[in-house]
Amino acid sequence: MTSFDIALITSELNQLIRDARIDNIYQLNHVTLVLKLRQPSQPPYHLLIEAGKRVHLTSYALKKPQRPPAFCMALRKHLRNGRVIEVEQHEFERIVIIRVSTGEGEFQLVSELFGEGNIILVSPQNEVLHALTYRRMRDRNILRGEVFRQAPPRGKNPKRLSQQELDKIRGLGRLETVRGLTKFLSIGGLYAEEILLRAKVDKNVPCESLREQEIDRIFVHLRRILSLIAAGETEPRIITDDNDNRIDVVPIPLEKYAHLKQKVYKTFEEAVDEYYMGMVLKEKQVEADKGAGRELEKQQRILQSQQKALEDLGQRAERNRKIGDAIFAHLGELQHLVQKIMDEKKRGKPWKQIVSDMEEERDARRVPAVYFHSLEPRRLILNVSVEGLLFSLNLRHSVQADASRYYTSAKKAAKKLKGAEKAMRDVEAKISELQRERVEQAREITKPPPKRRKKAWYEKFRWFRSSDGFLVIGGRDATTNEILIKKHMEPQDIVFHADIPGAPFVLIKTEGKTPSQQTIGESAQLAASYSRAWREMLGAVDVYWFSPEQVSKSPPSGQHLKKGAFMIRGSKNYVRNVPLRVAVGVEIKEEQPMIIGGPVDAVSKQTSTYVEIIPGKQSSGGLAKQIRKLLAKKAPKALEKRVQEIPLEEIQKFIPSGRGTVSPGVLN
Repeated sequence: MTSFDIALITSELNQLIRDARIDNIYQLNHVTLVLKLRQPSQPPYHLLIEAGKRVHLTSYALKKPQRPPAFCMALRKHLRNGRVIEVEQHEFERIVIIRVSTGEGEFQLVSELFGEGNIILVSPQNEVLHALTYRRMRDRNILRGEVFRQAPPRGKNPKRLSQQELDKIRGLGRLETVRGLTKFLSIGGLYAEEILLRAKVDKNVPCESLREQEIDRIFVHLRRILSLIAAGETEPRIITDDNDNRIDVVPIPLEKYAHLKQKVYKTFEEAVDEYYMGMVLKEKQVEADKGAGRELEKQQRILQSQQKALEDLGQRAERNRKIGDAIFAHLGELQHLVQKIMDEKKRGKPWKQIVSDMEEERDARRVPAVYFHSLEPRRLILNVSVEGLLFSLNLRHSVQADASRYYTSAKKAAKKLKGAEKAMRDVEAKISELQRERVEQAREITKPPPKRRKKAWYEKFRWFRSSDGFLVIGGRDATTNEILIKKHMEPQDIVFHADIPGAPFVLIKTEGKTPSQQTIGESAQLAASYSRAWREMLGAVDVYWFSPEQVSKSPPSGQHLKKGAFMIRGSKNYVRNVPLRVAVGVEIKEEQPMIIGGPVDAVSKQTSTYVEIIPGKQSSGGLAKQIRKLLAKKAPKALEKRVQEIPLEEIQKFIPSGRGTVSPGVLN
């Protein structure tokens, strides 16, 4: 990210997350953090910080490690539940400071987005508490317990620059103007080029040659870009080439990129989120391709070696068979030749003379000497040439024995040939499998993680959709009971309450329509199942319903109603012996698996992937794991892995009173 990008990002973040509480902190890898931020009556924000690269909100549901590293745990210890009081850019540098107020005082989370980057937690006493990377440097140290000092500025802050100060750029002598700007100011090469392009100043002209009018134009266009960023008058866009390869993400249209394809976004946060997700996926694909490519190349080398060995074995088997056939076809002549040589030797003739005589007879085309090629006296090997084949005969053995030796060698080569063919088929199959895996891996890697589903307002309550499609919502505790009745109850709604202390209020949001008896029964079951009756492991309980005008917060004289409690005046309509049963299921919403829960009949109308639970003693943690395992088993194969990755807390929300057991029928 450039200094201009950071200026806009910090401005946007201040508007969105100032006063938000840090709900949790996750460390995705060595250099990347995600801060989960919550605000009243708003969906949570997820702030992503990657040291050396970026800071922005992300809408993607990124996979979090099961065990947080020590650095993450240290941040949680000091910052969790802290309030974000400001997000600022330090002196137009590539540094973002998040100021967090806690009971211990005001902390700074400093993100350095230059070089290799760093993330540093600074104490209220301005000391380094923790850092991703500890370093000793020439101009400062990042060491635990030492006073924290910012990195020295790369140049002057352009936001505070006067026109007279810019004149000093001439003092950089023969340095090209584009390099002079990046050295003189805290801006990178991209915006230095853009400013010069807009000012119509040759970027290669030496700084000392700049005319006054040129310096004026440079200053004017620098201020114009800064003004656009400060006022939020931006048009964020991702820049791509003709092949849709991502080149850059920018907050405003740049003349430098005017010839390239551009996709415009509503906010810079959204554009940056999309851009970096694409880049991360591309990096993963390149890395995966390297690994898969290395293995593929290895197997292909093995295959080439096997093909050569197979070819050699085939040729050897064929040649040895032909030699054996040739020996038997000319057995008499070869025996005569061997016998003649051995007889000459027995008569005392030297080997040299024997060879000379044989060569003379061969040249005279006398049979059997015509087959003579050469002789190796020390080894008693006779080399002969028959039917274009050159091969050896052992003078110690019979010619038939030599023929048998060649046939045996041919059979051994043929046997090895079969084994080599099988090994080659195995390698070919492995190569095909690697190629298929490579394609599947590329498809999987280039598929971005799912975006976080935007939760509806009613999801902070107990809720379900009835079999007839009515929205039914209930309180989770005294606070949500109070909110439900005071804020969300409307005159046309129907209100339910179990006939037992400690039960939630439940509303059918009728929107003026008449719910069926099925919806009445399902709503009663929600009121019963999430009441104290579940904790007491009752099998059933009575539930009554009434109209909103019967609900009052005014207690009888001399009495007091505690939080979440209301007076019900007038007659009540009872639903007797309502069984305590809840279904927890998975529904696909916005291409993501979403946990739903409620009465069994209602949930079964929305999904076939659900688990039924009843009152029991198993804790919510263990029960949630069991439910998730059963849901993954029931889910379509394509969704099994994604169901297994659903956070347990999403399931625990639907377990009444934090305890229960899976219905015996589910396990059979």
